[in-house]
Amino acid sequence: MNATPSRAYARYVLTVLFVVYVFNFIDRQVLAMVIEDVKAEMQLSDTMLGLLLGPAFTLFYTLAGIPIARLADRSNRRNIVAAGLAVWSAMTAVCGLAGNALHLALARFGVGIGEAAGTPPSHSMISDYFPPERRATALSIYGMGIYLGVMFGFMGGGLIRDWSGDWRTPFYVLGAAGLPLVALLLFTVREPARGAAEHGAVDTETPPLREVLRTLGTQRSFVLLTLAACFQALAGYAVLSWGAAFLMRVHALDFSQVGVSFGLVAGVGGAVGVSVGGVLSDRLGARDARWYVWLPAIVSVVAAPFALPFYLASDVTLALGFFAIYYTINNMYVGALWSVAQGLVKVRMRALASATLLTVLNIVGMGLGPFLVGFLNETAFAWAGDEAIRYSLLVTAGIGAIAAVFFVLCGRGLREDLARAAGSGEAQG
Repeated sequence: MNATPSRAYARYVLTVLFVVYVFNFIDRQVLAMVIEDVKAEMQLSDTMLGLLLGPAFTLFYTLAGIPIARLADRSNRRNIVAAGLAVWSAMTAVCGLAGNALHLALARFGVGIGEAAGTPPSHSMISDYFPPERRATALSIYGMGIYLGVMFGFMGGGLIRDWSGDWRTPFYVLGAAGLPLVALLLFTVREPARGAAEHGAVDTETPPLREVLRTLGTQRSFVLLTLAACFQALAGYAVLSWGAAFLMRVHALDFSQVGVSFGLVAGVGGAVGVSVGGVLSDRLGARDARWYVWLPAIVSVVAAPFALPFYLASDVTLALGFFAIYYTINNMYVGALWSVAQGLVKVRMRALASATLLTVLNIVGMGLGPFLVGFLNETAFAWAGDEAIRYSLLVTAGIGAIAAVFFVLCGRGLREDLARAAGSGEAQG
């Protein structure tokens, strides 16, 4: 294809990848919507639920992430995303067949393997379709897929569950819904030339894996960025995994009410936050690249106080109102995070850089966040009964605010690392 794709076609590809990412999170979130049904039928503890929501997915997601990303840096990224979409959609439907916790865990392993093929190749493709000065905006638009996926996952899962009276039906319906997208990807999206957005600054050879990992592990900016992302991810995955259970246990909402209210607030609030944050990052970053991490530091601190009334308010309307503010502000860091990560490496390291960052933040965020809430419910806050979840989730929100420290530290050497990258034929963030 043409080394310089048109803006219109680049936007089309971004739209398709965005829709694929929406389904990535729809399928990931269905279990969180019906988790109270699963607990009752399978007689599971909160700690076991935390394991199913987090580590059962994250283990294989992270194990598969690095080799799939390595393949994406060497071969056709579009085909890898399409194959991953087919796998995770099919395995989501298989979750509905689970007869016990082990069956459900195995199906979640399959979902995790499929979804590992989604984001890193997509980030790499987007970075080849959009130049550095527009990349945070493009990646923030892609990142909005998280929140719309969460919204449709909760809304669709809750409404379908109440309509069918069965927690398994949402898995069948929402899993099957993603399969037609495989054909759309294969027949309408073209694999971009490597480095096209840098106008010919292309790495002709894929660096050895050892070199890539050494580059990432010794680059101060990347390490600090990853640490910041871990704290944010822990808080984010905790509320997405346990938010439905929180509203059911504390505020006595039913499945449809939770799906619509929580899903709508999380979806719209998160999408607004990530899109506004991406645009602000690009505008402020044009003046000083350190704004790509200064802005995330600011929002991490500003958002945290709004979590307190969300988790502790006795009125559900008031609680959801504060959740909207908290979640909108707290997600303004996403576009900047991925733009910086892509800008700190060579073009043939991009998918692996994305996968490495995803691996670490998912181990900490999705692996530990949901489990920590379930564990705290039954240990530190067991005295509170069903309301223990208030305090467990509040702890994770406080942990998320610590990200600000590492974003600030990242800014100290960021300009130098980006300049060094640009001087060696790499892309700027």
